[in-house]
Amino acid sequence: MIIPTLDSDGLWLGRVERAGIGPSIVTLRQGRVVDITSATAPTARDVLERDDAADYLRAAKGEDVGPLEADHRWLAPCDLQAVKACGVTFAGSMVERVIEEQAAGDPAKADAIRARIGDRIGDSLSNIVPGSKEAVQVKEALVTEGLWSPYLEVGIGPDAEVFSKAQVLSSVGFGADIGLHPISTWNNPEPEVVLAVTSQGQIKGATLGNDVNLRDVEGRSALLLSKAKDNNASCAIGPMIRLFDETFSLDDIRQAELTLTVIGPEGFVLNGSSSMSQISRDPADLVGQTIGRHHQYPDGLMLFLGTLFAPTQDRDTPGGGFTHKLGDVVTIANDQLGTLTNTVRLSTECPEWTFGASHLMRNLAQRGLI
Repeated sequence: MIIPTLDSDGLWLGRVERAGIGPSIVTLRQGRVVDITSATAPTARDVLERDDAADYLRAAKGEDVGPLEADHRWLAPCDLQAVKACGVTFAGSMVERVIEEQAAGDPAKADAIRARIGDRIGDSLSNIVPGSKEAVQVKEALVTEGLWSPYLEVGIGPDAEVFSKAQVLSSVGFGADIGLHPISTWNNPEPEVVLAVTSQGQIKGATLGNDVNLRDVEGRSALLLSKAKDNNASCAIGPMIRLFDETFSLDDIRQAELTLTVIGPEGFVLNGSSSMSQISRDPADLVGQTIGRHHQYPDGLMLFLGTLFAPTQDRDTPGGGFTHKLGDVVTIANDQLGTLTNTVRLSTECPEWTFGASHLMRNLAQRGLI
């Protein structure tokens, strides 16, 4: 049995599926999981929308449902929030997206292009501010070299890429299977910080996420982004949302170090990392580009911040790069946000997503919570 690791000093909000009851809102107190679902705040959305969300989590009465080490069925800690994601927020990530596009989804071609692009741009993208005069100059230089890409526009241009990663209630949680579309033969995990944002654009906390990516599909065309990103079980979030308080703030997110471990069924091990200190756009700016007068989210949103990680380590053949195998166990970790562990399957083999917003409303109504 795999159990999540969580900082005992944190203020945690999560969701578990309780047998015979349904999705339940939980917090963590002294290593015990406590069900605090109530008519006052029957959803994670309702807890986060409260002005006193942190105080509410500390004081809410609830039912002890066992230690953290018990066999809980963890759900994604969000429920009614939209699930959005930012892409190409790191210069290194942008370069890999350009490579994917230039290679048209062919890993062997990608290796050669990677070397060529590296020779041309070197470290000229280090510490560059998107939309700045310097960014415009770098973009012009790359275009002159025949390396224009739509990823350049969002990587160093004024406007961030923000897309819909998953449908409401379709994300999976800690310990669940994550899905790859069966048409893909080149794919990878993406370890990311995910912000919990209210309907008013307030950042209330954060958690971990795996923005499962189909590199060959997106590499064939940027217009296939939705097919590459939004599939059954292709979005994992968890284990719980850590709310901001005196021990944890947005500044901690700005300096967060994420680690990634992939353990394959054949014994292959991939270790990676993503450093938020190298992000090209500030998290608050990304939130501001997502929600505002131009676009409202009445139930709030979860916002993936992007990743620096792009695997190039060969797995099977020289120059073949990395791709998932079924049965891979993926763990994303951060000292303050815990661990998110999932097992790779085909999206057609993962449990079907059948519990939507209408089902949640009916369940809560039957329980007398709404």
